[in-house]
Amino acid sequence: MPQQLSAKEQSLFRTVVRNYEDKQYKKGIKAADQILRKNPKHGDTLAMKALIMNSQGKTDEAFALAKVALQCDMKSHVCWHVYGLLYRAVKNFEEAIKAYKFALRLEPESAQIQRDLALLQIQMRDYQGYIVSRRSMLQARSGLRQSWTALAVAHHLAGDLAEAERVLTAYEETLKNPPSRMDFENSEAVMYKNSLIAEQGNIEQALDHLKAAGKYNLDRLAVMELRATYLAKLERKEEAIKSYRALIDRNSEYKKYYDGLIEVMGIAPTDHKARKEIYDEYAEKYPRCDAARRLPLDFLEGEDFREAADKYIHRMLDKGVPSTFANLKHLYSNPPKKEILPALVQQYIDSDRSAVNKEPKRNGDTSKGASAAYYFLAQHYNYYLSRDLDKAMEYIDKAIELEPESVDFHMTKARICKHYGNTQKASEIMEQARMLDVRDRHINTKAAKYQLRNNESEAALKTMGMFTRAETPGGPLADLHDMQCVWFLTEDGQSYVRQGKLGLALKRFTAVYNVFDVWQEDQFDFHSFSLRKGQIRAYVEMMRWEDHLREHPFYSRAALSAIDVYIKIHDKPLTNGTNGSADANSEDAAERKKAAKKARKEAQKVEREAAAKKAEPNKAIPVGDADAKKKDDDPDGAKLAATAEPMTDAMKFLTPLLQFSPKSIDAQIAGFEVYIRRKKYFLALKCLLAAAALDKDHSKVHEQIVRFKLAIDKDFEGVPAKSAEVIKNKDCARRTVSALKVRKLLAPDSAGQSGKDIVTVLKLPTINLEEATEALELLSSWKSSEVEGFRKEAAAIWPKASVFEASA
Repeated sequence: MPQQLSAKEQSLFRTVVRNYEDKQYKKGIKAADQILRKNPKHGDTLAMKALIMNSQGKTDEAFALAKVALQCDMKSHVCWHVYGLLYRAVKNFEEAIKAYKFALRLEPESAQIQRDLALLQIQMRDYQGYIVSRRSMLQARSGLRQSWTALAVAHHLAGDLAEAERVLTAYEETLKNPPSRMDFENSEAVMYKNSLIAEQGNIEQALDHLKAAGKYNLDRLAVMELRATYLAKLERKEEAIKSYRALIDRNSEYKKYYDGLIEVMGIAPTDHKARKEIYDEYAEKYPRCDAARRLPLDFLEGEDFREAADKYIHRMLDKGVPSTFANLKHLYSNPPKKEILPALVQQYIDSDRSAVNKEPKRNGDTSKGASAAYYFLAQHYNYYLSRDLDKAMEYIDKAIELEPESVDFHMTKARICKHYGNTQKASEIMEQARMLDVRDRHINTKAAKYQLRNNESEAALKTMGMFTRAETPGGPLADLHDMQCVWFLTEDGQSYVRQGKLGLALKRFTAVYNVFDVWQEDQFDFHSFSLRKGQIRAYVEMMRWEDHLREHPFYSRAALSAIDVYIKIHDKPLTNGTNGSADANSEDAAERKKAAKKARKEAQKVEREAAAKKAEPNKAIPVGDADAKKKDDDPDGAKLAATAEPMTDAMKFLTPLLQFSPKSIDAQIAGFEVYIRRKKYFLALKCLLAAAALDKDHSKVHEQIVRFKLAIDKDFEGVPAKSAEVIKNKDCARRTVSALKVRKLLAPDSAGQSGKDIVTVLKLPTINLEEATEALELLSSWKSSEVEGFRKEAAAIWPKASVFEASA
């Protein structure tokens, strides 16, 4: 039986709760102990004490105390709710949901428990459970708009668009007075409902709703864009043209509006003259508009292109616009245009115009058009589709000679040096560019990146430190972690890989992994915030983005790099236990042994300090010193590099990579490398098949086919029976032939044996006629003596196939 509290102790219990909410943890513990002295088995007080202890960082002690609380009062919703909160704090959301559900059975009317349960359900994408929770919350507070909106969102994310629309309509019918035109929440709800109608394909209804409910909507741009889109889909030509023209008048630089206008006007893609007239109209109407002059270059050809490009290039070079080449480089995929553009710039240089036209720059100086033209040609010859680095360097030097203070010119020169492969020179020149404008964060970032590419890790950190907070405990690196500067962490990690400091490299890649974890967890607060603020469309868009978070190239790059490091550690374990390279050839074995011993001692010391700190009684930390007390127990990544199971650790990075980027051949190749080392042959084969489907001609795929065959032949007895049966049944004649083809290329003398081995593919149970035909063609191309024997065996399998008939 749970212990009952007196009136005085009940008041004291409310104080405990208030102290927890106000983060006055020491007072809360003191008040809880005061209750427990008289009522040592009061479950609710024990639970609240556990919750406070967890906030103080004593997670293990908090869980132990919470279990005691449950033993004392199994039917207390407070105990179960606290138990769920503890699990949520350690991110074990499945167990937290179980605890919340148990608490809700005991106290069905608790709005707080219901809310906590709903937030975890949407976090875990349990849409059906979320619908149930939101419906219960709506019944409890039906007068609140966000209760209705949340239920609509629940149905929307679950895929039931019609029900989501019905819920929003039901709320509108409960309103006695129309909302104010300035009501932001109502404005967003109207646009959200309109998007639901459109997603169902009811375009006519969506347009009518937009005219009626969205007429005075606060998001005027969204209303205009949707109206134009709906009219275009409904083929209401004149109205659609008018709508798109209104959008272009609002923003004449947006390509999408021009595309929409041309489409609704019914102008064929091949009618270049009519399309050009549209752009010319707006170029004349808006003299400063760039898009109306640049976009026709995408579709014009021949002399029309030359004329338009000449006008555009002259206009831009006269102004000295640095981004001229960046605006046009996408045209280089068209070979004739790639030849015309630099020729026009060269003509500009050869003409007197480049020498006499002067345009004021932002810094008050004047510059000749020639410098901009030289800059264009330098970028042209530096571009990978037209690369000639000697000419690129020649032109950038000419440009710098005319404008020695140009940051852009020096940056391009550094980029040219990078493409030469001279990372040291590239870093030096980029540093010179940075010194020309020390207040520019972009060039500061570029300089740091080039320093990292040159393996100057300390210099790069110092450079980045010029734009980080000086007061941050831990210095610039800590601030870059706080700012989640993923590009720096990744580049720094790859720099350490090149230096052979694998521990530090893993430290950086793990930091990137943790950043993505934080982004995943950060959505938790938005489940309630977005509903409270009425930002529904942005919320739904965020949810969909979060569902594909680890598809981001930033994650792929860091994960692939980390997996590569773990593979290196697996193949050649580090000799010094910390940041030494497995490939470092030290002449002094004693020194290596000494370094390894030192690293072990340092790791043991850190562990002892951490254990001692944990054993100390909890001390209050002043708010201002909280960050200062944080200490990294593995600053050099020694523990990460000293892993005994590198392939298991690599799986942390690999699993999300294969789940969210299955179309990445690099991910599948990395998966094969990990699984083949773990002797997970079935999973290795799965990755190999996926990689072959993406690019069967990839060099790594051919290599891995051979390695897989060798590994299976060598260790087939060690393969589990079920996996062995699957691998055997999945054996493919085409893959076997590919492997034999590679073998012959590597060892031409093996042609005879390779021919005999190709004949054996006819015994594979899964071989089909197409694969057998390919094998015969290969044998014939080799002029193998096995051709006739292959024909006979194949003819026995496919007696009606004429391809296997003996030649006359």
